[in-house]
Amino acid sequence: MEQTTDLIVIGGGPVGLFACFYSGMRKATVKVIDSMPQLGGQLAALYPEKYIYDVAGFPRVRAQELVDRLVEQMKQFPVQIRLEEKVLSVAKLEERRFAVTTDQKVHYAKAVILAGGAGAFQPRRLGMVEAQRFEGHNLHYFVSDVQRFAGKRVLITGGGDSAVDWALMLEPVAAQVILVHRRDKFRAHEYSIDNLRNSKVDVQTPWEIEELHGEEKVEKVKLRHTASGAERQIEVDEVIVNYGFVSSIGPIAEWGLAIESGSVVVDTRMETNIPGFFAAGDLVHYPGKVKLIAAGFGEAPTAVNNAMVYINPEAKLSPGHSSNMTFA
Repeated sequence: MEQTTDLIVIGGGPVGLFACFYSGMRKATVKVIDSMPQLGGQLAALYPEKYIYDVAGFPRVRAQELVDRLVEQMKQFPVQIRLEEKVLSVAKLEERRFAVTTDQKVHYAKAVILAGGAGAFQPRRLGMVEAQRFEGHNLHYFVSDVQRFAGKRVLITGGGDSAVDWALMLEPVAAQVILVHRRDKFRAHEYSIDNLRNSKVDVQTPWEIEELHGEEKVEKVKLRHTASGAERQIEVDEVIVNYGFVSSIGPIAEWGLAIESGSVVVDTRMETNIPGFFAAGDLVHYPGKVKLIAAGFGEAPTAVNNAMVYINPEAKLSPGHSSNMTFA
């Protein structure tokens, strides 16, 4: 018989990792399942070198460093880790018994916590046919190694936080950073925009990419002014596209959960419409929800504590402060 753990956490991103750690604090047996080959979710897969500024206690921290710290924190407890397993379905067999079916096997738990981030994600690509042949060469949708851009002319296109953050991170590394946005105003945090204005980044607004030119790699980019229609060409070594990501909840939509605007609806206990099935992180919806890692870190203990009460109604909802606990 497959062992039944107290909790199964679906998703090994930052919120899932913290949920596993906190499950250990409650002395619960826990298993984390993720479809990626490594822990860390989008932080590790898409932008491990990117700085994150809105995590409490860190003035700034690289995404991969944050993941490493979370894994170190989690591994104080004997968490079972199942990577490269895609969860296909979750079924409630009876009270305090769930079957989580993956593409490899069936796992059993007394309660489930869904921490799937934004679900399955794909980058928004440049809407031009010629872009496809440059992908995998010097046209990028995310960055895994900052040093690749050392001493090069880098063009970044996009108007959100990721585009501005990458421009600021690459400025001291690259020979030149050109930030292109089709509007005059950026959607990034005000603090980041102030830093951008005070940097040496060559900001080009309101321009957008019209054409890419080159043989095996992008050598020149034709830009078009969105107001006047004027055109110009820029020689580049690397191009980074930051148009955001398209996410989908995938098979989660078939699990019987209440869904609103592509998110899983939860109550104040982070419990879904299925008793014993909890959720936390960017994938959840409730009034006033803010999609930040910091918010997810608060939702995870709420989910874990209420899951422990579901598993054992006599258990305490709050175990007390961690400063009063002793680690092995």
